[in-house]
Amino acid sequence: MTSPAPEGGQVIPITSAPSFEPAPDKLAELLAFVRRRITGDYEVDEFGFDAELTDKVVLEALRPLYRHWFRVETVGLKNVPADSGALVVANHSGTLPVDALMMQVALHDEAGRAVRLLGADLVYQLPVLGHLSRKTGHTLACREDADRLMRKGELVGVFPEGFKGVGKPFAERYKLQRFGRGGFVASAIRAGVPIVPTAIVGAEEIYPKIGDLKFLARLLGLPYLPITPLFPWLGPLGLVPLPSKWMIEFGEPIRTDEYDPAEADDPMLVFNLTDHVREVIQQMLNELRLRRGHAFL
Repeated sequence: MTSPAPEGGQVIPITSAPSFEPAPDKLAELLAFVRRRITGDYEVDEFGFDAELTDKVVLEALRPLYRHWFRVETVGLKNVPADSGALVVANHSGTLPVDALMMQVALHDEAGRAVRLLGADLVYQLPVLGHLSRKTGHTLACREDADRLMRKGELVGVFPEGFKGVGKPFAERYKLQRFGRGGFVASAIRAGVPIVPTAIVGAEEIYPKIGDLKFLARLLGLPYLPITPLFPWLGPLGLVPLPSKWMIEFGEPIRTDEYDPAEADDPMLVFNLTDHVREVIQQMLNELRLRRGHAFL
């Protein structure tokens, strides 16, 4: 469309203003999603996992962090089984367990697998967080749940360091803490599934822990209450994670199907295999950290 040309002047085209309306297909998809939620026309499994809610809402909210803030790069995706059970064992760090969420996005979006993360008791004692965790496929870190999931062919994720890893001081970054009693190894042996050692580099720098408000943490029933360069000094702004560069590597699977399931009750075997998995992940961390280079470039 053009405007009439003024006398002796040139024709000036008139362009319409850009439209900010959502695309019809996106709008229809959104309305269909809302309709299914209202009418209850969606599925959850026996553990409460809601695959559609996880993909369309929870992971969608996390993807900008994954892609643009942390710029996550994945290595070794071929080591993740495409459609069979496995146990993903990773290091834990970062003061808040953001690493678990980024690993969940990586496995869902880049490996096409939903990972069933095993969480600590504290997570399921909190009403909102506990309910949301189950909706997104997480479950209590107990032998029964882990065994059932792996025997069903699910990809199960575990962070054996627990709060000792995620809450360690910045001075101990990338140094693996103790892996506990090796219950995760025993579960993998019973199910006959491979263990995928996994190294996550980048989470250590998002909330550098330089202190701990131990007295206040005890009053609140928390394992720790961190002091970082920004928290609590900047209030809520101090909770914004620093934009470190992340890399996640999935290592070569460690087979367990060569053992008899009854050997899961052999404490020496379980201890030795647990120690081996820990050593493999520590070596992967050391190498991946060098490959990543500067934390914020």
